[in-house]
Amino acid sequence: MAEGPTTGSTVPRRQLGRHLKELRNRARLTVRAAAVKLEWSEAKMWRIETGQTPLRALDVQAMCVVYGAAPDLTKALMGLAKETKARGWWHAYGDLIPEGFDVYVGLEEAATSLYSYESDVVPGLLQTDGYAREITRTHYPEMSDDGLDGRVQLRIDRQALLTRVTDPPELRVALAETVLRRPVGGHAVMAAQLAHLVYVSELPNIAIRIVPFAAGAHLGVVSGPFVILRFPVTGDGVATEPPTVYADGYTGGLYLDKPREVDQYETAFAGIWGAALDGQASRRLISEVAGSYREP
Repeated sequence: MAEGPTTGSTVPRRQLGRHLKELRNRARLTVRAAAVKLEWSEAKMWRIETGQTPLRALDVQAMCVVYGAAPDLTKALMGLAKETKARGWWHAYGDLIPEGFDVYVGLEEAATSLYSYESDVVPGLLQTDGYAREITRTHYPEMSDDGLDGRVQLRIDRQALLTRVTDPPELRVALAETVLRRPVGGHAVMAAQLAHLVYVSELPNIAIRIVPFAAGAHLGVVSGPFVILRFPVTGDGVATEPPTVYADGYTGGLYLDKPREVDQYETAFAGIWGAALDGQASRRLISEVAGSYREP
């Protein structure tokens, strides 16, 4: 078991990016104008402000000079820049981490709650080895056996956060009934995967609900799969990180953290959760479908 959350550089990078964006806006500079002054590309500016890349203290100092930041704030942000180079456990997997996904893994590790809707496959945090292997092989058909093993192990290692000793996050997962009925990897793989869902659904910090076919149209049909991540709050009730919605796609992930966007997804999740079976009925349906995979 993991002993506690480790966020690597993800959270410091996002925090620093937000501070620098705010300073740029206060200086009334567009991204293009700031990039010209710093002799950088606009793409580099975007990566910095969205927390996609670590930063050198000297780069932060240069930005603060252009933005007219006070010396004490400049010093504090230069210190924060050093934290953006911290490495989480997942960096040991190197090139096996999909581009940009290290940001998500760091946010996942830092979150206090994750509310997820999935319409097609079991979420990575709940996949068995066999199921994860089949999904990974489908996504990367040309990958070597060693590469495949590494990707699968990364997915399994992520799951340690659910049972860590210190502050495991609350996980709520709404699954479309389709997820249970799609035979990923064959009957034996699916029987084991569904048995695992029943087991983890009984852990105190995990709730799994199935949205049955009979629910008809619901907000998940419109929204598609997504995860809402929420983060720890300080003593005065202020979140250390803004709530973030992550939507995974075939060519990469989308991060949304504007309050209006997050509110829309919160409303969608509430609607999906309300359309789902309750916990006991969900376990019963999962067990029933698992049994059908075990039949000769």
